[in-house]
Amino acid sequence: MGNLTIISVTCLDPRLHTPMYFFLCNLSFIDISYTTLTLPKLLDIFLRKSQRISSVGCFTQLYFFVALTYVEFFLLTAMAYDRYVAICHPLHYAVIINEKVGALMATGCWIFGFLIPVAGTVLISHFSYCRSNEINHFVCEISSLLALSCSRTYIIEGMSVVFGSFIAFPCFMTILISYVYVVSSILRIRSAEGRRKAFSTCSSHLTVVILFYGTIMCLYMRPMSVQSLDQNKVLSLLFNVLIPILNPLIYSLKNREVKGALRKLFMRK
Repeated sequence: MGNLTIISVTCLDPRLHTPMYFFLCNLSFIDISYTTLTLPKLLDIFLRKSQRISSVGCFTQLYFFVALTYVEFFLLTAMAYDRYVAICHPLHYAVIINEKVGALMATGCWIFGFLIPVAGTVLISHFSYCRSNEINHFVCEISSLLALSCSRTYIIEGMSVVFGSFIAFPCFMTILISYVYVVSSILRIRSAEGRRKAFSTCSSHLTVVILFYGTIMCLYMRPMSVQSLDQNKVLSLLFNVLIPILNPLIYSLKNREVKGALRKLFMRK
């Protein structure tokens, strides 16, 4: 409901028809997709004790989960670049990132995000699973599936390292460099009110980045020797439930324009 509210308010208020809020709508849609992908099956397990999932359903869930994660990597990077241009080059913002450019950037995020996991998902689906047919997880997550496989998994593990090195890490570094420039530009603003306003436009996105990358690092960037499937389940639950809940709260509570649009919408109703 929180993410649907963000999307509805952005669509209904003409003042929010900017690339920044267009990216925010995409982020809210990703959060809705995460919960739609995983939580119905989890509730089915709790309520009906239905602990079965088909092979096709399992690998489909795996593919979309990984694809949405990559889309969020790219989208958070695009949002960081948007904030960099807005703070560091405000006079050229409307030229550099107009509605067409914003739409192209978001489309690119979705296309590349859904293309990258295709090869890995096909490869995992052709592994032999002879140890057990019981997944020690509430979703079809890659580490829990590899734990059941008796095939050689070094290829998919190598692919994960490559994708992490050439996609996740560059995205993180791009965000980090963007905020180095943003913070240095904000500190050069003379008025305290100007600095506060500039910080407020970036704090929400920065908070979401810290939550997202912090959870990803705890899930997938720990040594295999210290990883526990039970710990991974708890972290996955936070990733699938807590972050989609917190994101709309962060953007609605810290953003004056969103709060103003919500107030205006409720007063109209």
